[in-house]
Amino acid sequence: MASTCTVTPIATEGDFADHTSNLPADCLAVIYFHAPWAEPCKQMGTILSTLASTYPATNPPRTAFFSLDAEEVSEVSENYDVTQVPLVVLQKNGQVVDSVTGTDASKVRNAVEQHAGRPVADEASKAGLPPAQKVTRPPPSENGPSAQANGDVDTAAAQNSAGEAQNGASKEDLHSRLGELVKAAPVMLFMKGTPSSPQCGFSRQTVALLREKGVRYGFFNILADDEVRQGLKEFSEWPTFPQVYVGGELVGGLDIVSRGMECTIGMLKLTFCHSSRKSSKTTLISWRITWSTSSVNALTQMA
Repeated sequence: MASTCTVTPIATEGDFADHTSNLPADCLAVIYFHAPWAEPCKQMGTILSTLASTYPATNPPRTAFFSLDAEEVSEVSENYDVTQVPLVVLQKNGQVVDSVTGTDASKVRNAVEQHAGRPVADEASKAGLPPAQKVTRPPPSENGPSAQANGDVDTAAAQNSAGEAQNGASKEDLHSRLGELVKAAPVMLFMKGTPSSPQCGFSRQTVALLREKGVRYGFFNILADDEVRQGLKEFSEWPTFPQVYVGGELVGGLDIVSRGMECTIGMLKLTFCHSSRKSSKTTLISWRITWSTSSVNALTQMA
């Protein structure tokens, strides 16, 4: 029995370069970015392992599958502009030809087949990958044409209506939680990654700017909590990250902070010092925000 492809785990930037630089120009590289804390990545990992097994392992290779922890190989993640996981990038001859986010197995399979061809003997079906989806209109209803026309909508509405009250309460709880998060420190930075390991160029530049100007701040890694990441966009009416808050109020992103750098940085320092004086203890030396299950612990070191 002929051997099949497997997903090769990549641990370092050098390991990634070694594997991809030796691929033939016509070989499709399927590059999968994941994170251990993201539950959807487990599902995508299974999908890709199954998909890889439907392609024959050839020499030289025609198809290659790689798996990378986006946080561990941050330089590679930045090169591919990884802003969310799971992310599957398809590459040929060093050029990105397609990408798929989320856990839709059909989308991933279709994208791979488009650039690598269908597996021999349609092994995908045997491997348990979902077939192409077909939409079938429901049969005519006894209640007449209007009932038939609205059948799908009414069914969906009936299924969703039971959860509307719960969703509303959940949204209210999320906004309450976000309201506390943005006030967790006098100056709060919501970023991709951490100050010691930023996961995007904008976050890295913002951290460097705050450090250069001596601004003490708390931070929150939005990649560690997608609920906060998505909710904060609506909460702040600001769609991109990083986001800087002062006293619970949004200042803006890197462009705003850097555009009026001296004025903005001065405000950040003033806000932090003012908040420190209001403390019942002595001068606040540093803030560090860490995420623990469903709560935020503001760890402060006092002089």
